[in-house]
Amino acid sequence: MATIRRPRKGSLQIWPRKKASKFLPRVNWSSINSGKKLKGFICYKAGMASAYVKDETPNSMTKGKNIVVPVTILECPSMRIFSVRFYKNGQVKTEILAENIDKELVSIVKMPKKKSGKIDDVKDFDDLSLVCYSQVKKTGIKKTPDISEIGLSGDLNEKLNFAKENFGKEINFSDIFGKKQIIDVRGLSKGMGFSGPVKRFGISLKAHKSEKGRRKPGSLGPWHPARVTYKTPLAGQLGMFSRITYNSNIIDEGKAEEKFKSIKNYGNIDTNYVIVTGSVQGPAKRQVLITYPLRSTKKQAKKIYNLIELR
Repeated sequence: MATIRRPRKGSLQIWPRKKASKFLPRVNWSSINSGKKLKGFICYKAGMASAYVKDETPNSMTKGKNIVVPVTILECPSMRIFSVRFYKNGQVKTEILAENIDKELVSIVKMPKKKSGKIDDVKDFDDLSLVCYSQVKKTGIKKTPDISEIGLSGDLNEKLNFAKENFGKEINFSDIFGKKQIIDVRGLSKGMGFSGPVKRFGISLKAHKSEKGRRKPGSLGPWHPARVTYKTPLAGQLGMFSRITYNSNIIDEGKAEEKFKSIKNYGNIDTNYVIVTGSVQGPAKRQVLITYPLRSTKKQAKKIYNLIELR
């Protein structure tokens, strides 16, 4: 008789499985290398489509042919700088707020009564980053902006000069990313609420004559230790987990200019857009953070898709 091999159900790589505390996750920006100064951008998921593209990937079996690939459309309204954070020995030393901040931020951020000073007044720091917010009021989604801390690349002087040049200015997606580039998409998965262990962990159904339920685990564990361990698949929260989609290719980006109308569950795209290969976690209108790749692969970097049309 063959040896029975039965691996456990459900990954323990990310634990505990509970609802994330915020929509835009924190990022270890020091581990990400970028070609431009700003390493990330806030976007919103509009929906999916099928893209009719010409494959120009070297050594590809479909090189020179027209193929259909699944893509996700994201809307990317411009961002503005909320503040500049200066770090010393890994701790926030001081934070300089920008002027003429949108009034919608008052509802989500506690604003100080006194002015925080100027960037040139800060001395003795070893790193800095930007706290940016999206101008989502330009879209038809909502009015309250999303805010996130985004890292910068380069040495200290280059980071400082970028912060000075863009303080109080709008930052567009095309200033940071371009076509045929690899990106990571960070955000929350679709929320599914309280779910049982079959859907949550993928355990198999028990026999139809089981007396204590078919959709439950057969055993909760040994008598000793006299407790239920965290490895036991139980019912609980499913979805709204922070996840990363690695190495998506940008097929197209630019200004919408009435190209996208009446997208299901979303509406119209009025600002800038970006089309990336594959799927992106979350439902329509979910905010996501696009970053430069954490661990790019040569296979994905070689892919070249020239967009013909969306279907």
